[in-house]
Amino acid sequence: MGVLVNDGINGIDVIVVGAGPTGLMLAGELRLHGVNVLVLEKEAEPAAFVRALGLHVRSIEVMDQRGLLEQFLANGKQYRVGGFFAAIDVPWPERMDTAHGYVLGIPQTTTDRLLAERAVELGAEIRRGCELAGLSQDEDGVTAELADGTRLRSRYLVGCDGGRSTVRKLLGVGFPGEATRVETLLGAMEVGVPPETVTAVVTEVRKTQKLFGLGPMGDGVYRVVVPAEGVSEDRSVAPTLEEFRKQLRAVAGTDFGVHSPRWLSRFGDATRQAERYRVGRVLLAGDAAHIHPPTGGQGLNIGIQDAFNLGWKLVAEVRGWAPEGLLDSYHTERHPVAADVLHNTRAQMELLSTEPGPQALRRLLSQLMEFEDVNRYLIEKITAIGVRYDFGDGHELLGRRLRDITLKRGRLYELMRGGRGLLLDQTGRLSVEGWADRVDHVVDVSEELDLPAVLLRPDGHVAWVGEDQQDLLSGLPKWFGAPVG
Repeated sequence: MGVLVNDGINGIDVIVVGAGPTGLMLAGELRLHGVNVLVLEKEAEPAAFVRALGLHVRSIEVMDQRGLLEQFLANGKQYRVGGFFAAIDVPWPERMDTAHGYVLGIPQTTTDRLLAERAVELGAEIRRGCELAGLSQDEDGVTAELADGTRLRSRYLVGCDGGRSTVRKLLGVGFPGEATRVETLLGAMEVGVPPETVTAVVTEVRKTQKLFGLGPMGDGVYRVVVPAEGVSEDRSVAPTLEEFRKQLRAVAGTDFGVHSPRWLSRFGDATRQAERYRVGRVLLAGDAAHIHPPTGGQGLNIGIQDAFNLGWKLVAEVRGWAPEGLLDSYHTERHPVAADVLHNTRAQMELLSTEPGPQALRRLLSQLMEFEDVNRYLIEKITAIGVRYDFGDGHELLGRRLRDITLKRGRLYELMRGGRGLLLDQTGRLSVEGWADRVDHVVDVSEELDLPAVLLRPDGHVAWVGEDQQDLLSGLPKWFGAPVG
């Protein structure tokens, strides 16, 4: 049966399976509050291939809220360009509801490195080369069995282990949806033609084939994306360089003299979502909970945002102050968000088709996106700043994240780096006595906020709006549990 390690509640609070961006973000969030975290990753070394290329607005805000944005900006490049919805080249709407109206171009390998460094700096342990083989749970915790027979005990376990999630399979959670219909080859390699030739050919081909591209990565290496000939039986098997050459010739009329590949991979447009994000003390996040086409670049971002939603709720459970139903609200809030991403990526894939019907629809939608409201609605979907959790009736901000605003004595997001709740009180008459161990009370004013006071959850979503102390006292327990003292 193997050796039971770290037996009991006093050892590991949370095991995170998977050291991708979702798992690493979650580990950092948990360690921010001193929760004991162990990250298990089956691969011995961090991935060398680059699937995701950047952060959207909401993820950029998340990094700002935790004091990480400066590092990310130093390692990336800001872009304010259109084309993120089905590659329809319409500029972003003006005056977006954010202080960060741009896309941050940054390779996933760098994102993973920065999040891993933060998690480790805060005290998380990352064990690589550790593959999960089994798990069981009881009223007190979870037992995880590794491939080498080692057994680990924790209070909770979170599967952040990708679309082929072992955790999800061991739980027996359904993963309904649609199988891959369109497959794409993705790789990094050198080319044997001048850059101007690459640019000219790509520009011409992309007039009709949006699932194609060659982009420079530096040092003479190009990121190559080209539609596959069909759907492979096993997409875990990497394509060959000859397969790339064949498809490049078929789509572009030339193989660009590609050679010296750094890595080669393939991805599909399967669309699936876990039926449940929580089974007892085990939860799912990121690709383990949902997979979808990469259109719009939303995958890595929604995983980071899953972790941001879940982290503080797990902290509350471990620390013992969570109100009833708080951990279940993770599924309640994030499942609809992912379902909407599945819908919009599915729609985008149709719009990327070269068939006459989808092309006609694409021309019509391109015209509609020239209307500011239509453009804003679609871009807010892609960037996730349009997300509103259902907190019931109330002010229009209720359930939405609050953008960063300038206060008399600084910025709002600078005050959220401890990962606690925050009462921004412009009246100076309110109190969070009894919850001061979980909620910061900030008395300050902002010309950008036309409200007397707002209560923000640790993830920045507005939990209460008002100015009445008794009304506030009825709202605090819903998210922050019973008062102390």
